[in-house]
Amino acid sequence: MIIVEEIVHDAGNFASMPQVIYLTRNGLLEPLGQSQVFSYLRGLSQNFHITLITYEKNEDLLDLTRFSRVRAECEGLRIRWLPQRFRPRPKMIAPALSMLRMIWLVRREVRGQGAQLIHARSYIPASVAMIVSWLTLAPFIFDMRALWPEELITAARLRRGSLLHRAIVAAERACLRRAGAVVSLTHAAVDHLNRTYPAEMAGQRVAVIPTCADLDRFVPAVQRPPRQIIGCLGTVLSGWFRLDWLASFISVVAAGDPDVVFELTTRDDPADVRAALDPDGRLGERLRIAASASEDVQRVLQGQTASVMFYAGGQVSELGRSPTRMAEILGCGLPVVANDGVGDVARVIRDYRVGVLAQGPDPQAMSAAWSELLALLEDPDLASRCRKAAEEVFSLEAGTASYARLYHHLTDGDLSCAD
Repeated sequence: MIIVEEIVHDAGNFASMPQVIYLTRNGLLEPLGQSQVFSYLRGLSQNFHITLITYEKNEDLLDLTRFSRVRAECEGLRIRWLPQRFRPRPKMIAPALSMLRMIWLVRREVRGQGAQLIHARSYIPASVAMIVSWLTLAPFIFDMRALWPEELITAARLRRGSLLHRAIVAAERACLRRAGAVVSLTHAAVDHLNRTYPAEMAGQRVAVIPTCADLDRFVPAVQRPPRQIIGCLGTVLSGWFRLDWLASFISVVAAGDPDVVFELTTRDDPADVRAALDPDGRLGERLRIAASASEDVQRVLQGQTASVMFYAGGQVSELGRSPTRMAEILGCGLPVVANDGVGDVARVIRDYRVGVLAQGPDPQAMSAAWSELLALLEDPDLASRCRKAAEEVFSLEAGTASYARLYHHLTDGDLSCAD
């Protein structure tokens, strides 16, 4: 069901812009939709007519004030937003039904709007775009984001070699072969794809665009917080976050310094998170767990001292991971505590000296990481180094320009507008 009706735009130069459909299963009202979809589209809408199709969760749709505000911003940018309701149930049937609805909707929009390009974010939208491309001849971008089949295996949500796994891999192979262009978050993932699918990747146009942050929003605080506040941003119950590492780190730090506060900003159920991290209830009010509206995340980070992020590193799934939270954290001038084997995280930390790499979940390793972080926090140049790393690695402007070049290439536009 389409919730927002079509928007009528002014004629003139806008009418001559290339028509692009952007398809994502994320919601524009979610923090990720705001940071990793809308942030790019604000810039791209200056040179392209964007029709944006998103899938919104019920709890987000109930916030009518925020919904109206986001819709008004889309109208101001002349982005035609068609939000759909995300339907997670029935569990096994819902994804298939969602794909069928998505195919119908995207085909209708390509035909009705004369779209010249489909930008598909992640695997299910890319599979839909591939089918619609076959039906309409409109090219599509396979914006992989990460190595989804491997992520599902790492999270124990998919068994390697199962029927579903083989189907997803077949779709991955087909999308890589038929896409007009492929976007990856990391060079490591591209190397893996070249080894795994040499025929499909031969001659394919590939762009590496790491997770970017709006560095006009995510800026360092004017003053450091008066006490140590260790943050953690985003889901920790996803299956591929190392919750045991986080629990160990919090336990070690809490025992060593009774004044430290731990602040988890997540949409995960607070009761489930607290049960996993503080089952005995010893931390009490020192452990804060709450969600945050996407537009307030930067203010949350600015009130913290450092941020923790532990992923299931060392596996194939992690070659393609570029954590959104890292770009935002560094943009706010905060160091990160992380683990090795996750995309380019360790390289950025080492090259720019903007954080600490924990060597394991045991108390001794976490105690060493905490001591290293305390020493790092004494460095007066730390915040400026974190900011520099964000600007050089995770610039939104550079990412938007890379997408614009792909759009122009695939719509036969004037490349001089892409920079």
